[in-house]
Amino acid sequence: MIGRTESCASGQIPMTYLSCLAYMLEEWTGVEYLEKYFFHVVIFSLMMSAILVFFIVPLTILFFIYLTNILLLIYQRNSEVKADPLSDVWDNARKTVASFWDIYARIWHGYELHGVENLPEGPGILIYYHGAIPIDYLYFLSRLFLWKKRLCLSVADHFVFRLPGLKLLLEVTGVMPGTREECLSALKNGHLVSISPGGVREALFSDESYQLMWGNRKGFAQVAIDAKVPIIPMYTQNVREGYRMFKERRFLRQLYESTRLPITPPYGGIPVKFRTYIGEPIPYDPNITTEELVEKTKTAVQALIEKHQTIPGSIWKALLDRFDKKQKSD
Repeated sequence: MIGRTESCASGQIPMTYLSCLAYMLEEWTGVEYLEKYFFHVVIFSLMMSAILVFFIVPLTILFFIYLTNILLLIYQRNSEVKADPLSDVWDNARKTVASFWDIYARIWHGYELHGVENLPEGPGILIYYHGAIPIDYLYFLSRLFLWKKRLCLSVADHFVFRLPGLKLLLEVTGVMPGTREECLSALKNGHLVSISPGGVREALFSDESYQLMWGNRKGFAQVAIDAKVPIIPMYTQNVREGYRMFKERRFLRQLYESTRLPITPPYGGIPVKFRTYIGEPIPYDPNITTEELVEKTKTAVQALIEKHQTIPGSIWKALLDRFDKKQKSD
């Protein structure tokens, strides 16, 4: 009788490539009946590989964020820094952190920032669209600090402050829960303050249509009126093509609404082109109502999306943008 390995080599008995590979592995490992389970092992391996590819970049970003916090802790201990995390004493550390993320942004997303001249010299409120992962916003913060040595304070969802091991990083980069009093105080001290009215809900449930999901949120407009500061719209091109969420399901939506926790993990990490556009400021108007200012701001952000984004979004088009040296006009 012709051996199974010999049959594979000679082709005397028709066999699939997987069967041949299974027979050879049986000979090599000494495990019998490997062919019976080999197909299932291959399918399982391919599925696990696909899952890893989908989630490896988001997990890598999370790793780098925690690594950044560890480096700040080492800097604080070695330099015996006890100053306020928002003080200039931390600027050298901020520059190092910003440089790292800016290099990452250039390499992975060919990141560009346009419209910095639209930022006021004094205080103002930046309003932006929230992607599945706000990595584009981290790129913006880094580039702004490197270019202007300016810190933009960020309003984040409450769940962010429940994440373990990030306290110092949040403090040094100016991330805050964003109560009305905190925002007014930051603006009074001359800071830029950034807010995404869509927040986690927009991150989880918006999609390649780039629909704004602000609900009835208008606190940012009231703060802008009370502080007498302009609102500046901002949007990053292709942010939904780089990182995505799974399609909305009623169960997941209900789970989020009841827990206010981002249960659904993002996936992707595709190295598409990112361009952040800062629009023209909406100046303070003492005669405008909160509702009118909300609508005016929403219209401004939507205009940036329509001007700079292909809708519905296309991952292939966003990848080709990496090779398009001619940017869309500002």
